[in-house]
Amino acid sequence: MLLKLKRTPGLYLVGFMGSGKSAVGRLLADELGWTFADIDEDIEKSQGITIAEIFDRSGEQEFRRIEREALRNRLREVECGKPTVLALGGGAFVDPENRKMLEERGVTVWLDCPFPRITARVKDQTNRPLARDPEKFQQLFDDRLDVYSKADHRIEADTDDPAAIVAEILKLPIF
Repeated sequence: MLLKLKRTPGLYLVGFMGSGKSAVGRLLADELGWTFADIDEDIEKSQGITIAEIFDRSGEQEFRRIEREALRNRLREVECGKPTVLALGGGAFVDPENRKMLEERGVTVWLDCPFPRITARVKDQTNRPLARDPEKFQQLFDDRLDVYSKADHRIEADTDDPAAIVAEILKLPIF
């Protein structure tokens, strides 16, 4: 296993909303015998409301502040030696401060899922405030690709089979 992962055992799944980070993360954590966490679930639990409600009531800027704090809390656990697979929200990796924290405390893996597959997955979901406007949704996807490409590793996620994606992650030279 990569020395960086031994020191800070954090594997962080990044990518656009609907790319499969949570589904893949749960299976990967099971396979590794690690803890799984989902930042969006942490936020909803701590705030007592959904992410969509946070966006509607307080706006994206406040959501990003809450998200950064939730990420810091999880990273403290990793720093204490708790092996964790963490699914990030689609915009968490876009924040340079978040990216720096992640890069210093483990390994980032981008689940690169094509836009048509993502739109098929999220089209009927009302819990994704940034997916409400199809034109803005496409622009957001396009805008974030360059940032996601800064992840340590990239995995093609053009399948609805999370186990196949986990198998590809386990082939990475970090293990």
